[in-house]
Amino acid sequence: MISQYHQVSVAMTAAQHEQIKKHLFPGDGCEAVAIAICGRSSYKSSSTLLVQEVHEIPYQACRIREPDCVTWNADVIVHALEKAMNEGLSIIKVHSHPGGYRKFSGTDDVSDKQIFESIYGWLDTDEPMASLIMMPDGELIGRSIWPNGLGSPLRSIRAVGDDIKFWFSEETKLDVPEHAVRIVQTFGDGTYSVTRRLHAGVVGCSGTGSITIEQSARNHFGQLTIVDPETIDHKNLNRILNSTWQDAENQASKVDVLAAAIKAMNLGTQVNTYQADLITIDVIKKLSQCDVIFGCMDSVDGRHILNKIASYYLIPYIDMGVRIDADGQGGVESINGVINYIKPGGSSLLSRGLYTSVDLDAAMMKRHTPALYEERAKQGYIRGVRVDQPAVISVNMQIASMAFNEFLARIHPYRVEPNSKYAQRRVVISDPEASMDMEDGNACQIFSKWVGLGDQQPLLGMQDLQNDKK
Repeated sequence: MISQYHQVSVAMTAAQHEQIKKHLFPGDGCEAVAIAICGRSSYKSSSTLLVQEVHEIPYQACRIREPDCVTWNADVIVHALEKAMNEGLSIIKVHSHPGGYRKFSGTDDVSDKQIFESIYGWLDTDEPMASLIMMPDGELIGRSIWPNGLGSPLRSIRAVGDDIKFWFSEETKLDVPEHAVRIVQTFGDGTYSVTRRLHAGVVGCSGTGSITIEQSARNHFGQLTIVDPETIDHKNLNRILNSTWQDAENQASKVDVLAAAIKAMNLGTQVNTYQADLITIDVIKKLSQCDVIFGCMDSVDGRHILNKIASYYLIPYIDMGVRIDADGQGGVESINGVINYIKPGGSSLLSRGLYTSVDLDAAMMKRHTPALYEERAKQGYIRGVRVDQPAVISVNMQIASMAFNEFLARIHPYRVEPNSKYAQRRVVISDPEASMDMEDGNACQIFSKWVGLGDQQPLLGMQDLQNDKK
């Protein structure tokens, strides 16, 4: 049995959150209830329940609906319980407090004990469940539920859409240290309170990655997981923050150099380092517990996998890339950058055309069978994968800063126009008039099938993942 002292979180899409809110507040001032069927992700002492489907309990199926009480006939959820049982899923109960009471009442305690005792009897599992309360403004409060009874407050609840909403269990207002005062003055203590509790993943620790990590630490993120298999090379010194000549001489790992810099800052950010490839099971499992992921990779297959993680685990994903095309004569033809904000259930990097299935096949072949890749590339059967492009810190700084501000805009909407207009930002530094912003577009038919699936066997549907980190 998983210890009930695990931290439990809940994640859903903004569309699911809106569906729940619309049902729970029909305008009559009485409580209402819904349940959600959820996938799960678990890693060591953390679990996240991932909403797949919302099932509204019909108002007419409620025996009592009053401003401070709701009771209902459990027969209406039998079909949902059968699906959860057959697919090994969890259940979340959500009900409303129209009066805005921000705690579980004694009546709620009794109701939760009764309904979840029945649910656990159906599902025959030791995995955590959850009970949530929704306030009239959409705020969510929750607690974990275990086979032996009511558990602790949830670590966090997030709803991911064009905006990202976070609700955390800790109600105590955080003290603002002197080094955070200017951040609070700019974005408010509410945003600081969120970032201080956030767990962000940064995959790729070179040009844009090291800058993203620096910004995350100096914006007081609570926890960072940084991933990169490589060591510092002399050619990296022009663009990796905090790297030194001695690091290159010692072939120090990128993640260790950046972690040491964050530790020296002493701003309170906890760092988890993985000198490992992204296709490592331990890395993916750790990233599955993040609240946001920043992708700072050049590879097509790496981006594809990060997009899959975002879909499977309902995590907002910000991808950034830089491309400098040299003319071969010491000059530059073009300097480009792109920032993509990916919300689970929306469009994907694939559907936006950042790569094709042919590109992905080539990248996978290069990773797994490099000799065959080289042979076919020479024969002209496949298009070569771009490698070792020119990179300079001034361009990386601009794109990484825009990407980080993109995330801040999602948790603290400060733009005149809605965030929906900025799903993709193409920056042409060499020709500013060609820069453009684009909306999300249609949902990706491929990635939408994976929304909220969580831990599956094999993980992410991939048979060739490595078993341990290097």
